Amino acid sequence: MTDYGMVLQQDLAERCTAVGSRLSDPVPAEAMECFREGLQHFQAGDPGAALAAFSRSVLQAPEFGEAHIFLGLANALTCNIYQAFDHLEKAAELQPDSFAAHFTLAQLNFKLRIPQKGYDAAREALRCATTLEQRSMLTQLLKEERARERNGIARPSFNKRFSRPALIMAGSGLAAAIVALIVHIH
Repeated sequence: MTDYGMVLQQDLAERCTAVGSRLSDPVPAEAMECFREGLQHFQAGDPGAALAAFSRSVLQAPEFGEAHIFLGLANALTCNIYQAFDHLEKAAELQPDSFAAHFTLAQLNFKLRIPQKGYDAAREALRCATTLEQRSMLTQLLKEERARERNGIARPSFNKRFSRPALIMAGSGLAAAIVALIVHIH
């Protein structure tokens, strides 16, 4: 986990104690206990055990946004990518003003090379950022993504017309391949 990941985790853990006042239904004590257990496993570096604890927390309190965020993280760390997206998107839906939900969703999209969705989530995270530290984390994430884009292999773009010499060359290469195939068959 990166440095800003640890800061985000600490920020989420501190905010969880006040989550009951933000929800229409208070978080049941059992769900909070499972959530705290998941945090302990997460901090100990055991995402599998954290996954089980966060899953129990979400089962007991389906509207508990922070539990969805950490369940998404635990799923991502255990290679359950589709479930990770589901829970992070659910957290962003439950808490549209949550920096952590949008930031984590942006981070996962960028890691999986889905830049457009990553930038969309980053824009939402920026809208939700309330501290200089959050803005700094987002800036760092965007710098890393831009560096990946600069250093990566660009996908070919076929939105430009081919030049006449390029078409002639491609056509003659195709014709040569067809002739070689015909000669080889006979």
